[in-house]
Amino acid sequence: MMLTQFTFSSAFIMGLAGLAFHRTHLLSALLCLEGMMLSLFLALALWTLNLDSTNFASSPILLLAFSACEASTGLALLVATARTHGSDHLQTLNLLQC
Repeated sequence: MMLTQFTFSSAFIMGLAGLAFHRTHLLSALLCLEGMMLSLFLALALWTLNLDSTNFASSPILLLAFSACEASTGLALLVATARTHGSDHLQTLNLLQC
């Protein structure tokens, strides 16, 4: 395994582990998701550069656009839950109350 592949896979796994094990605040979960998307974006961009093909040239830009939409939706949910529940703690969120 090359060093760049190891770096991007370890960054993705660290984001996934942070999302799975550190679930105190909604903001930390959103930051872990954003880190995972950033590592995927960098890996996909380097992969398209290594292929020297124009077929996959738009893939990193599409992934970046989807991650921006995901981040804006997550921040909107963060603001909505902070207004209704008073905090962004994940323990206070209950799907049955909605």
